[in-house]
Amino acid sequence: MARLSRAEAKARTRELLLDAAARVFAQKGFAGASVDEIAEAAGYSIGAVYSNFGGKEQLFVELLKERANDRVTQAAEILADTEPAQANRAMSRLLIEVADKDVDFAPLQAEFWLYAVRNPALMETLAERMREPRDLLTELVGREVPDAERADQLATVVMALFQGLVRQRRIDPDSVPEELFGQALQWLFLGAEADEERT
Repeated sequence: MARLSRAEAKARTRELLLDAAARVFAQKGFAGASVDEIAEAAGYSIGAVYSNFGGKEQLFVELLKERANDRVTQAAEILADTEPAQANRAMSRLLIEVADKDVDFAPLQAEFWLYAVRNPALMETLAERMREPRDLLTELVGREVPDAERADQLATVVMALFQGLVRQRRIDPDSVPEELFGQALQWLFLGAEADEERT
C-alpha cells in the first residue's frame, strides 16, 4: 500500500474527524459533545482536533459548511449528468436518500440552527460559512434564471425547502412521498417564471 503524503494524511485526518464530529454532534448536540468523544470516535488524540480545527466550535462551524457543500455538489453532479426532463426526479431521489439513509443530517441541521440562535455573537460566522454553499446553489439556479437577484432568492428557498422536507420525512415519511421535492421545485420555478413574465 502506498504511503500517504503529509498533505494527504492531513486531509484524511480532517475527513475522519469531521465524520466523527457529525455522528457525535447529531447524537449529543453541540453542548453535550466533547472534544474527547469526537477524537476517540475518529481514532485520534485530542491534539488532532485542536491542530486541525482549533477547538470544538471551529470544528462545528467547519462541519456545517462541509456538509452543505457536499449536498450542493451532489445536486450539481445530478444536474450535470441528468437529462432536463429527469432532473426533478433525480433531485427527489437525492432528498429521499438524505432523509432515509443519512440519519445524522436532520439532527445536525437542527443543531446548527439552534446553535446559531443561541449564540448571536457567532451568527455572522455561521452565516459566512453558509455563503459558499449558497453561492454554489445560486450559480446552479442561475443556469435557469438569468436574473442574479432572483436566482439568489430562489437558491435560498430551494435550500430551505430541502432542509424542511428532509426533517418532515424523518418525522413522517408518508407525508413526503418520493416525488414531492422534484414536484415542489417544478412549482417553484414555474411560479418564478410566471412572476417574471408579469413584471
